[in-house]
Amino acid sequence: MDCYTCARTGDPADLPPRELIGGDDHWRVAHAFGTALPGWLVLIPRRHVTSIAELTDEEAAGLGRWQVRVSRALGEVTGCAKTYVAQFAEAEGFAHVHFHIVPRSSDHPEELRGPRVFGLLDKGAGTPVMPEEMDRLALLLRAALADR
Repeated sequence: MDCYTCARTGDPADLPPRELIGGDDHWRVAHAFGTALPGWLVLIPRRHVTSIAELTDEEAAGLGRWQVRVSRALGEVTGCAKTYVAQFAEAEGFAHVHFHIVPRSSDHPEELRGPRVFGLLDKGAGTPVMPEEMDRLALLLRAALADR
C-alpha cells in the first residue's frame, strides 16, 4: 500500500507528540507537516479509507465531536478567531481521508484566507514549522483536549 498515513501508524509510544495530539479507537489528531502555519492539524481515521462515504456510523459519529473539540483546543492554545475545516485527500500518497483543521487568527492576511490558506501548505509558502515547535504545540493541545 502506498499510503503515507498508514505507514505512520504503529505503537503510539513510538510516535512524537506532533503525530499523536489526541485520538480514540477511530481517529488520530496530528500536526500537519510542510506548513508554515503553527497549529495546522489533521484529523485522520485510524482505518484506511479513501472516501467519507466509507466511514462507519461509529467513525462518522466521532468525526463531528473531534472537529469541534480540536477547534476549541486550537482557540484556547493559539487564540485563533476561528478554524477552517477541509477534506480533499487527492495528493499522491495521501488518498487516505484526512480533515485539515486550520487555525485562522484575527490578523491572518486577507490574501491567505478561506481556501487560499492552502498557500501556507505549499513548498514555497515560507519557513515550515519546525518539529520542535510542532511538539511544543502538541503538548499544549493535548492538555487542552484532556480538559474537554
